[in-house]
Amino acid sequence: MRFDELDLEEAVLDGLDAMNFQETTPVQELTIPVILKGKDIIACAQTGTGKTAAYVLPVINELSKGLHPANAINAIIMAPTRELAQQIDQQIEGFTYFVPVSAVAVYGGTDGIAWEQQKRGMEMGADIIIATPGRLLSHIKLGTVDLSQVSFFILDEADRMLDMGFYDDIMQVHKLLPENCQTIMFSATMPPKIRTLAKTILKNPEEVKIAISRPPETIMQTAYICYDIQKLHILEDLFSQARPQRVIIFSSSKMKVKELSTTLKRMKFNVAAMHSDLEQSQREEVMKEFKNGRIDILVATDVVSRGIDINDIKLVVNYDIPHDPEDYVHRIGRTARGTNGEGLAITFVSIDEQAQFKRIEEFLDKEVYKIPVDPKFGETPLYEPEKYGNMRRGRGRPRKENSSYKDNTNNYKRTGKRQGNKNYKQHNTENTQA
Repeated sequence: MRFDELDLEEAVLDGLDAMNFQETTPVQELTIPVILKGKDIIACAQTGTGKTAAYVLPVINELSKGLHPANAINAIIMAPTRELAQQIDQQIEGFTYFVPVSAVAVYGGTDGIAWEQQKRGMEMGADIIIATPGRLLSHIKLGTVDLSQVSFFILDEADRMLDMGFYDDIMQVHKLLPENCQTIMFSATMPPKIRTLAKTILKNPEEVKIAISRPPETIMQTAYICYDIQKLHILEDLFSQARPQRVIIFSSSKMKVKELSTTLKRMKFNVAAMHSDLEQSQREEVMKEFKNGRIDILVATDVVSRGIDINDIKLVVNYDIPHDPEDYVHRIGRTARGTNGEGLAITFVSIDEQAQFKRIEEFLDKEVYKIPVDPKFGETPLYEPEKYGNMRRGRGRPRKENSSYKDNTNNYKRTGKRQGNKNYKQHNTENTQA
């Protein structure tokens, strides 16, 4: 469906045309008409499907008619992270180029000047407030924000907000909204806790489901079954074939992110780390440098697995298995963004992670192709998730990893030099180049 087939105002369509938005995505086609009718809605759609525009466009459309208070907050969009709030704000800025609708992003991790700017924007009655829950509540408690005339309440990535413990914050904000406020929920997954929240805050909602948490077919999913100590060597070998560009590597903790990024820098790769210990200004600078192509590899925790809109990621590497299948989907969803993109996802699976990876395959309802590990890296384990899953539950003990290989790896970490393995650079990485 084309956007001009929807019941959108001419000024909104002009903005879409200027941004070269012509065809709707499935989630936009199904949700925009419902929101335009003023109905509450809960929509389940994976990241990268155009869900931000799906709720932003109809809200902008209604506000552009001039029927809402001019100096009041008319819409609240709540997002789990400052990165997502910033992304939403940027999209609204583009969509409102030809319409008199204002917006301000409200999030933590900023200095006093930013706080005052956020406060002033809300006091002056910005039409749309995009906010993280904690920072919005801070302004509410200080009396700097009035929600009495809000007409639209949107929760983006509602499942993520609940995972992060924001249920009470959401309910506190919801209680301050007018009875006739239209509520819109978007979630990548639909667990029982999301359905419970929906029943609590939505009024006779329509439900829309789009490709629930399944990666696009344009993503080539692959895996290496290996020992944990082999991951770094295989990764370097992959990057030795061609200069890595537009690569995100996900690791399970900020400590591992710091160690891995430091090691890759020692290998002379152009890399930066992204984790929660960074100041907001540092995180923004890293993302800016990565988007501009001045950083080739971004090593990150799941802080960037959702809500970051970068369209040309070539490769996503799961250095560690994520905690649940949904996080796997959101991680690899950073690549193959949009309607025509293609991408590659590589996952390293150690012995302790095999059972976890099997759950991901069951969730995907497919087997992920296992890339054979070159013999030069030494012995590798078989893919036996049931066996190793039992061992983790105390029913056995996995064989020890090759001690000489481990010693070699430890020496490499200390010195930055590998002992032996002269043919290390000759591994053929067909279909796995970055």
